[in-house]
Amino acid sequence: MRYQYQKVSTASQVDLFYSFQKQIYESFPNWIPPFRFEIEKIFNPDKNPFFKGGNCERYLVFDGNRMVGRFAVMNHPEKDKVLKPVMGGFGFVELINDQSVMDDMIRFAKEWHQKHGYSAFRGPVNFGENDNFWGLLVENFDEEPIYGMHYHPPYYKELIEKTGAVQLDDHWSYRRDFDQPLPERLIKITDRIEEKLNVEIRPVNFKNPEKDAEAIRTIYNRAWSEQDIVDREQEFTELKKETVRDMVQQLKRIVIRDSVLIASVDGVPASFIVSVPDLNQVSKETGGKLRWWQIPKLFLLKRRARRLRNLVFGTLPEYRKKGLEALVFVRGIQMTKKAAPSLDYLEGAWISEKNWLMQRSLEALGCHHHKTHRTYRWDC
Repeated sequence: MRYQYQKVSTASQVDLFYSFQKQIYESFPNWIPPFRFEIEKIFNPDKNPFFKGGNCERYLVFDGNRMVGRFAVMNHPEKDKVLKPVMGGFGFVELINDQSVMDDMIRFAKEWHQKHGYSAFRGPVNFGENDNFWGLLVENFDEEPIYGMHYHPPYYKELIEKTGAVQLDDHWSYRRDFDQPLPERLIKITDRIEEKLNVEIRPVNFKNPEKDAEAIRTIYNRAWSEQDIVDREQEFTELKKETVRDMVQQLKRIVIRDSVLIASVDGVPASFIVSVPDLNQVSKETGGKLRWWQIPKLFLLKRRARRLRNLVFGTLPEYRKKGLEALVFVRGIQMTKKAAPSLDYLEGAWISEKNWLMQRSLEALGCHHHKTHRTYRWDC
């Protein structure tokens, strides 16, 4: 076999996992390294609950003494069994522009999955939920990636598709510039909805977040388990109390207060939206590392943030198609713009190409589709 594979297990191999990525992107100035500590959490069995019942291994690929690629393979039998066919995962792919390297990495991934009893796998994916670090960028290489989203060289698409990969899913990112005025007609409609449904919209109370965290969890679990347009709904993972509690604790020091909202109808929480400043703005400055003296950069980002990412949202099924989601988005844009005038634009990521309902809603708000991340399938 021409290429040699090293399973990442030592500190020096972990360093190579990241330094190789920087070599790849020397010619791509729009790339921003994700925070190393966040990626390492994914590969840490003590910090990633998917290791309970699942398996994930990452590898370095060498041609003699020269490193030519890296990737991870993963599976979780309990979660994967809902897929038809059952599929493992392949992700965190980086490689030189060489088809033979890509071909051999896929050969290795096929053999790895066959050994684990799988007949197919998909990628690029993350060993976790699909809200971050999922999919191959196949459209718009002229903008920097926003927090949690991959940037890839354009040649990856050609290399991957020549391996016999079949397109599985496309997910779109939508953008809305903050200096773009909201349509007056939309404002009038949402004002009427607010009055008609007796809606109260307010920021999450981060000083005493337990009650609001539980409301977000309840809305999310119902919203994503009872979807109008079924798009891999079977992969839905119920949010646990500790997961939401930890999320709120992590967010409270970095979020722009008026970009995390809860809407109640007749006093009952019914919808929410969570948006975060683009942490890539800090990662770009620190080269993906975050030492203790750089932590204040994260906490101060909300004062100078240029981009905002909509991270997650949800509305109870009984209030869909009644305009509540539009109202929450409109108020989120209005309140956030007032609270953070430095912001240039909002990006809403991970909208399925099949979710025409959400697409129409975002387009009515003046958002436009500007990036696509694609997931592929391989049969073993």
